[in-house]
Amino acid sequence: MKLPDSAHTSRPWRIHALTPDFRLEDVWALPTPGARLEDFPEFVERFAAGDTNEGGRASRILFAIRWKLGELFSWDDEGSGVGSRVPSLRSRLPVDLREGPPGPEFPRLPFTSLYLLEDEWAAEVANRTVQGVLHLGWVPDGNGGYRGQMAVLVKPNGVFGRVYMAAIKPFRLLIVYPALMRQIEREWATASRSPAGAP
Repeated sequence: MKLPDSAHTSRPWRIHALTPDFRLEDVWALPTPGARLEDFPEFVERFAAGDTNEGGRASRILFAIRWKLGELFSWDDEGSGVGSRVPSLRSRLPVDLREGPPGPEFPRLPFTSLYLLEDEWAAEVANRTVQGVLHLGWVPDGNGGYRGQMAVLVKPNGVFGRVYMAAIKPFRLLIVYPALMRQIEREWATASRSPAGAP
């Protein structure tokens, strides 16, 4: 479910101090009910291991088109990412976050983890269109448990980046995010039914 920006901005996340020059693009409540605060690391691991090819057919087609356009126009070339076109946000981390665990690796997506706390995780990505941050939080659900919350923050790369973000917004809201929510819900429900300790 899409949430108002205040669901993210009102919480004392550490990401706020690191991204004053980014704009908050989306905030979503995730269908990942958890009983304990300690469930957050498992949630993060499963999220990072996800695959855009596991979404619905329309979402898979959109991602395939995006990767093809990126290949044709060199949007995702090595020189366009974190550490080349833009510095990593790790350079902004305070000492405690820099010395703590960054979080899991992404086996299928071009993100890099920044930091991992007991209820908060952030990862970054950059290409020729934007520099972006994926932020996950573990928030109380009002019934004694927790649920995931996702925020996407972006810094468009000039006019082209702003036009790109405006152009993809309807596809993101109507196709990509709903497919992602269904995928997350299926995977979390499967994990919840698995015996403790099972992969």
